[in-house]
Amino acid sequence: MKELTKAEEQIMLILWQKRRAFVKDIIAEMPEPKPAYNTTSTLVRILEEKGFISHEAIDKKTYIYFPLIEQDIYQNFFLKNFMSKYFSGSLSKLASFFVKENKIEDKELEEMKKFVEEELKDK
Repeated sequence: MKELTKAEEQIMLILWQKRRAFVKDIIAEMPEPKPAYNTTSTLVRILEEKGFISHEAIDKKTYIYFPLIEQDIYQNFFLKNFMSKYFSGSLSKLASFFVKENKIEDKELEEMKKFVEEELKDK
């Protein structure tokens, strides 16, 4: 699996939400300024070539697109790559970074601690 560009990710987020969409439906969900139809259509074809989406022909010129890869599968892939690139694959280094750099509130730290303790009990 390959990492998505920002533009490809934007389209995938729409398709994951809508489940099936025409190019015009994808454009309608995008923020202003909306991209050109041809630009979006090209990105959709690239996503199809990469194996992220497929289409169903409605007629000779009209296609409806749908995801082949579920969002949680891509999220897991992306997060593992991100951790590998920036945190030597270490979840504790990632968590430490977020705690130090993002000034996480005590309440949220307590929630994280509680979650970790519950996970440890289950194992």
